[in-house]
Amino acid sequence: QVQLVESGGGLVQAGGSLSLSCAASGWSFSNSAMGWFRQPPGKEREFVAAISYNGGNKVYADSVRGRFTISRDNAKNTVYLQMNALNPEDTAVYYCAADTRNNYRNYVNKNSVNYDYWGQGIPVTVSS
Repeated sequence: QVQLVESGGGLVQAGGSLSLSCAASGWSFSNSAMGWFRQPPGKEREFVAAISYNGGNKVYADSVRGRFTISRDNAKNTVYLQMNALNPEDTAVYYCAADTRNNYRNYVNKNSVNYDYWGQGIPVTVSS
């Protein structure tokens, strides 16, 4: 079965950095687009970043562009989110998601309804 397991979250001071990883298994990871989403306390889940199956296309939310970097290692079945210059507004539970119906395409989706598998989420807290 498909599994997505996030790691790397935690507590960091404003201005600091964190790197999230998402280890995937259960399907042909290298075929599919992947995304990161987050849900701040008391708010709806929102798009953060997405990457095409081969890493050729990366899309970011306006709020994180220039600070966050999404990448993937298809040999390790892992997608990453490097987060720099963190601020308290980045505090959220971060989710890795797989768009397994979007294979071998350079297009990536920003809408969460297109992602059919999700990790359990990992909290990131940025203190001021």
